[in-house]
Amino acid sequence: MENLASIILLSIALGMDAFSVSLGMGMQSVRLKFIGLAGLLVGLLHMIMPGLGMLLGKWLFANVVEWASLAGGLLLLTMGVYTVLASFTEKNSPVHTIAGFGMWIFAFSVSIDSFPIGFSLGLNNISAYFAMISFGMMSTLLTWLGFLVGKRVTSYVGAYSEIFGGSILCALGLYTIF
Repeated sequence: MENLASIILLSIALGMDAFSVSLGMGMQSVRLKFIGLAGLLVGLLHMIMPGLGMLLGKWLFANVVEWASLAGGLLLLTMGVYTVLASFTEKNSPVHTIAGFGMWIFAFSVSIDSFPIGFSLGLNNISAYFAMISFGMMSTLLTWLGFLVGKRVTSYVGAYSEIFGGSILCALGLYTIF
């Protein structure tokens, strides 16, 4: 029972990263289809990344934690800069879309921090299946919630919502790096 509570709390903590990033991205003009697909992709990667961490073993643990934080931070910073710059482009331009490869970058950047978690879970006697399902479900729900709250906040923030959302992503990226 103690492991169950720990896994659920860890799932919420990992999902909050996806929530905060999707909150910033939700301030852009994002369609519900994108929100649905992005949430499912984030959930899937939040299941795969710790699973890969468990498979790779404890001998990489010390090095991967630093690498994962740096890589995740750089990806978030890149998405933030892109969002701020895209706020100055024409809205119908193909450069403005974050679909396709941009969705994969988003999902990977918020999921990479669950990779080293898999290492620590692999060292303990914890059900890997339950942990991976919990991580996936919680991150999917929190991603959806972040996007939907971001869409709501946009109407209050107005024309500066994309710059504000991009700034949030940049801040999260810099925080993760440093």
